[in-house]
Amino acid sequence: MSPRSLTCFLAALASLAGPVPAAQPSADVRKPDLHVDPSPVTASSAGLVVSYADMVEPVQKAVVSVYSTKIVRERVQMNPLLREFFGDRLPERESEQRGMGSGVIVTPDGYILTNNHVIEGADELKVLLPDEREFKATLVGADPKTDIAIIKIDAKDLPRVTLADSDRLRVGDVVFAVGNPLGVGQTVTMGIVSAKGRSVGILDDVAGYEDFIQTDAAINQGNSGGALVDARGINSAIISPNRGSIGIGFAVPVNLAASIMRSLIETGRVSRGYLGVGVDPLTAELSEALGLEKNTRGVMVTVVTEDSPAEKAGLERSDVILSVNDRPVASLQDLRLYVSQLAPGTEVVLKIIRDGKPRTLTATLDALPDDGTGTNELLPGIEVSRLSDDQRQELAVPGSIDGL
Repeated sequence: MSPRSLTCFLAALASLAGPVPAAQPSADVRKPDLHVDPSPVTASSAGLVVSYADMVEPVQKAVVSVYSTKIVRERVQMNPLLREFFGDRLPERESEQRGMGSGVIVTPDGYILTNNHVIEGADELKVLLPDEREFKATLVGADPKTDIAIIKIDAKDLPRVTLADSDRLRVGDVVFAVGNPLGVGQTVTMGIVSAKGRSVGILDDVAGYEDFIQTDAAINQGNSGGALVDARGINSAIISPNRGSIGIGFAVPVNLAASIMRSLIETGRVSRGYLGVGVDPLTAELSEALGLEKNTRGVMVTVVTEDSPAEKAGLERSDVILSVNDRPVASLQDLRLYVSQLAPGTEVVLKIIRDGKPRTLTATLDALPDDGTGTNELLPGIEVSRLSDDQRQELAVPGSIDGL
């Protein structure tokens, strides 16, 4: 089997607080020089495989360790009598908090993809390459909603990973996690893709975009930001009370990570597409009421925001959206995830059903308004929360229906 790395995914394990000053994009910013191979893992056939060394070795050269340092200031604890004397002028002391994660070199000139939680709150960042060279790193930008961050080191002719089309990933594909777990040094573990499209609530506190790939490759503290190769993505998180590997790890698909990365490198911020609709999932009962086949998959438009791209495209309430740019849409999450990955100004083709007849509409996306709510971003100004069991019982909502 010829050596090649097909992707990277990011992992979530530890969190720090407080921002690192972001580097401002220069006027002559160019697009990142990425190496992309969109072919699926199964594109080439091979016989019995007794070693994956040739495939893993090039990736190991492009996976780095990321060390963060944060200065913490806290008031000195003292005798209550002295506290009365000092009042609000209690002396402070400083201490250092150190964190560790992994990262993936994506360009020869030093752009590194990692997790936001790996670098969040750091006053200083250092990167250790596999050849033992150490560099200070600068934060290019970060996106807490996807737990993606980009840092930069001043170096040239670096080894880099090859990115792929994570939509081609299949459950059962063999994957290898590469990172620095628990600080023991670079480690490679093996597993398979266990599931796709997971939303597990890891990013709920920031109204994040979750589309995790689940794997049973062993992932531990320190793997965050490392590569998951031969299965397209970046390690993202582990659901484990003791923060240890329990056979369930999660990774951000590289298509999502790369869209954030390009936006941060090219513009210094994340620009997400905005359509301007509120939708409900298309249940079997709703399909029957609209005169559609029961197996029809899509979402029904419930709200069209005034003067939005959706209204300008001619979308109406009760329209059923089947796909966006031929990508099937079966839930609010599907629509939100896909639209958010498209740049403002992108023209999208909507396949819909209206009054039982198929139609095609074209919309030009606007920039997602930043209203500060961090909630239902397809429809700014409306705060939402996931339907709880108590609310479900109070409103007599069947258990088969999930919603907001």
